[in-house]
Amino acid sequence: MNKKGMILRTPLIVRFCHWCMVCLFILTALSGLSLFFPSMKLFGLVLGTPQLVRALHPIIGCVVFVLLMFMFLKLAHHNIPNKQDIVWLKNFKSVIMGKEEGIPIGKYNVGQKFLFWCIMSLIFVLCITGLIMWRRYISDYFPVQVVRIAIFFHSLAAIALILLAIGHAYMAIWVKGSIKGMITGYVSRAWARKNHSAWYEEEMEKIYQNELNAKAKSEVEPVEHKPA
Repeated sequence: MNKKGMILRTPLIVRFCHWCMVCLFILTALSGLSLFFPSMKLFGLVLGTPQLVRALHPIIGCVVFVLLMFMFLKLAHHNIPNKQDIVWLKNFKSVIMGKEEGIPIGKYNVGQKFLFWCIMSLIFVLCITGLIMWRRYISDYFPVQVVRIAIFFHSLAAIALILLAIGHAYMAIWVKGSIKGMITGYVSRAWARKNHSAWYEEEMEKIYQNELNAKAKSEVEPVEHKPA
């Protein structure tokens, strides 16, 4: 891929973590639906027999939690609300119509930040309630009433997270160039300027400064003279 005129948006480690998490989340969601809704038992075939589904579902769920916590550490500072978000909200209609140029938007907009915090909150609820209801290892240490409450909130959080994931995928398809950016890690400068103008200006300033530093360094380096 020709990286000239491109900006790095997502580092390799984050992309790798993201796609691993996506694949495992699909397995977890399908197996969970098959356990909660008997009519959807065919979904459980992605992991094998019903017994295998019950054994693997919580394990894969824990892996998804760990991957999301890694992404939280990498991305949380980009998703903190700021004053630019107020401008985005005031121009929400223009953004929906694809006329976000000129609106100062950081690396992530308000919608993406909201999605981020919702996902992180829900995965935390899923992890806690999932551990409480993990029959083979933990559930025996809790009263039946607590386990039933955990099952209820685990189910609600799971359905909410699945719906958010579907919405996230839809938005990624809707904003042209987003999926390619998550695959390659790079986005065009035109894409960045249109969709995330404030972040684009920050990145261009870094690129310009790096070019100045490289030029200054080359000018001060001594020229080697080869012997005749």
